[in-house]
Parts: sequence; structure tokens; C-alpha cells
Amino acid sequence: MAAHVGTWSEVAEARLQEAGFRRGGARAAVIGLLDDQSCALSAYEIEAKLREEGRGVARASVYRVLDQLDGLGLVTKIEVGQGIARYEPNRPGHDHHHHMVCARCGEVIPFADAELEATIDRVAERVTFEVSEHEIVLHGACADCQP
Repeated sequence: MAAHVGTWSEVAEARLQEAGFRRGGARAAVIGLLDDQSCALSAYEIEAKLREEGRGVARASVYRVLDQLDGLGLVTKIEVGQGIARYEPNRPGHDHHHHMVCARCGEVIPFADAELEATIDRVAERVTFEVSEHEIVLHGACADCQP
């Protein structure tokens, strides 16, 4: 009999419970919001989106939940510079993408590139290295901020 895999939210909730973390409204709100996103959000953006939805979740609670999710490998933490990190669900088997970050306005633009992925595979093969994960963040200026 095959095991039910479930949504990312279900998997995250189950893993947190198995790890001994208590359930709570803040945790459910953060996990639910992340599950609906197509790209990474900062803790501040998560807090603001939850506030817009009428869910008052303290920033400290958002950070606590993100730290727990990161510690269990349930989210990918992307360091975008200037001390800011963004988080997105780690969904094995789903489309893998990377990020371009505008150094001026902070916009994060996701991108996927099959040639880049193939190059990473070739480099790993050439040096006999098994890549378990990778994240590429390109820093520069978006179209609106270019001189």
C-alpha cells in the first residue's frame, strides 16, 4: 500500500510534530501562506501578507516558525544580501529555479535555465562530486533600476 505524500503544508506540519514542536495558529498561518507562494518571501513580507489577510502574527513568531522549517530542511533559505533572507518551500521533485536580486530595489526575480542545470551536472561529473542541492543567486539591477 502506497503512503499518502500530501501537500507541502501537510508534510511540514507532520515533520514539525514529529520533531516535537507544538502546534499553533502562527505556525499554521505561516505554513499555509508559504504553501501558496510561487517564490521566496522574507519574514517581513510574510508578516505583512498575513496582516493583509487579517491574521495578526508577530514577527518573532514568523522568525521562529521559519527557523524551525529551515532546521528541518522544509524550506530553502535564500540569502539575498544586505542581511535579508527569503524563504520558500522545499518541494523535492518540483520545478527547480534560481533567483536574480536587484541590489537597488530588492526585487527578486525567479528564473530556470536547463543549460545552467546541465552545466552544474557536467562540472560535478568532471570533478567526481555528488551535488545534493544548489542555489544560484545573481545580484545586479532589474530593468527598472538600470541606469
